[in-house]
Amino acid sequence: MNAPIKIPTELEAEKAVLGGIFMEQDTLVYVIDMLAPSDFYDSKHKIIYKAMVDLSQSNKTVDPTTVLSYLDSSNQLEQAGGTIYITSLAEHVYSVDNIETYAELILDASFRRNAIEKFSSLSQEGYNTDISADDYLETVEKAIFDLQQNKRTTAFRKMNEVARRVLDETTKNATKNSEIIGLDTGFIGLNKITQGFQSGALIILAARPAMGKSAFALNLAYNVASLNKGGQARVAVFNLEMSDEQLVERMIAAKSQIKLKSIKSGKIQQSEWIRFNTAVNDLSELNIYFDDASDTSIASIRSKCRKLKSEDGLDMIVIDYLQLIASDKASSGASEFDKVTKISRSLKLLARELEVPVIALSQLSRSVEQREDKHPGMADLRSSGSIEQDADIVMFLYRDDYYNKASERKGEADLIVAKNRSGSTTEADGIPFMFQGEYQKFREKKED
Repeated sequence: MNAPIKIPTELEAEKAVLGGIFMEQDTLVYVIDMLAPSDFYDSKHKIIYKAMVDLSQSNKTVDPTTVLSYLDSSNQLEQAGGTIYITSLAEHVYSVDNIETYAELILDASFRRNAIEKFSSLSQEGYNTDISADDYLETVEKAIFDLQQNKRTTAFRKMNEVARRVLDETTKNATKNSEIIGLDTGFIGLNKITQGFQSGALIILAARPAMGKSAFALNLAYNVASLNKGGQARVAVFNLEMSDEQLVERMIAAKSQIKLKSIKSGKIQQSEWIRFNTAVNDLSELNIYFDDASDTSIASIRSKCRKLKSEDGLDMIVIDYLQLIASDKASSGASEFDKVTKISRSLKLLARELEVPVIALSQLSRSVEQREDKHPGMADLRSSGSIEQDADIVMFLYRDDYYNKASERKGEADLIVAKNRSGSTTEADGIPFMFQGEYQKFREKKED
């Protein structure tokens, strides 16, 4: 005979926490950021704990007398069990030294109840045939992520623990023969500024349309995949504007030095076919994964990247571009500013969760076009939510010949590193590149 299903509760721990606070008010400090009234299962305990929190936040004494008075004045005394029950809690002998342990037991039971309730609802939603399997899976993934984000168990880390990790990481980096401690970007100037792309970093590559930011991002994806981990680094590329085939055509053009329009039309010269086939074969050896779904959301990006990391591994994510990421249902009525704010914050959390750099391309505001000096700056991001605050690195692409047809800098481009949380930035002129548009390739400009 199967045992009856029992709802996860920790009623004795709930009494122990309330009794401990009555015994020594200062113990509330240790649990007030861990526990919310809703974490208590017993409705009486929810009311009593909320009264304690309200009194504490009003800088009032928390003891049986003040709690009874508060509950009586708010007509909640009977719901809280009455005077006898509250007094009995205060008279129980509990060890205040263990109050955080009791709080963790309450929090664990609360988390389990919330998960059960959430997944019970999701199991019913699974019967709705109007929802596609992909949408349903995304909803389930989001529910799991939200539960993880809402779990309030993060604690302080002591100095010795953090210092030990810094020591270990510094010692490991000291044994390297290169200044690069992150992923090799394939560009000497960029490596020098960033020391390579670091895990957990959100990197913004921003420019006005037609500057070549998609080409630069693909160049970075190729370089990272081919130059790191013995050519086995794994890069996920999300492009919300172009198909996978269009992206690979561009990468073949850059690798083979065959004009993109020739590849697209099939008008490849006989002498170019060897280079074409060699480029296809070389690229086929790389671990670059493409997703060209035009309605991609943060939830689906997170779901696909988690799956890729768990099954094959993942070293970097490229998203082209940020403003095209679909909003979730909760943000459907929000302003564009608020939507982008939520997306950029979610991308930063994704980078930290998966411990990989995330490169997100971003459009700049039209204000660049309306001034004499067209060089982009941080101010051009400020209408785009909290990108500037969330990003660890902000890079801008600028081409003088795009704006000035008589420019003496034909084919030249500048990569301006305007923000680098862990290092230096470039001068206003940035890192000089040559942009070969017909091949969709950037190469560093050699000093004269």
